[in-house]
Amino acid sequence: MPRIRWIEDGEAGPELAEVYAQIRESSPRGAVAPILRTMSLRPDFLAAIHTASQVHFSDGALTRAQHEMIAAYVSALNRCHY
Repeated sequence: MPRIRWIEDGEAGPELAEVYAQIRESSPRGAVAPILRTMSLRPDFLAAIHTASQVHFSDGALTRAQHEMIAAYVSALNRCHY
């Protein structure tokens, strides 16, 4: 049971359903991660975070794999399972 309330797929209104669809389309797993669902009460904010995430994790000076490795390392340092 999450401590932060979020909206499940079946309860999503049109705006949130569209954001969830965009996230699934760009996700390597084809899913909406729980950390993103915590922002589902604000679909506008969730959409902005998703856009920023796509830029952050795109290949540039670092590959997506390198970005993910750094994020995982920092999460481990902070004892955060995300």
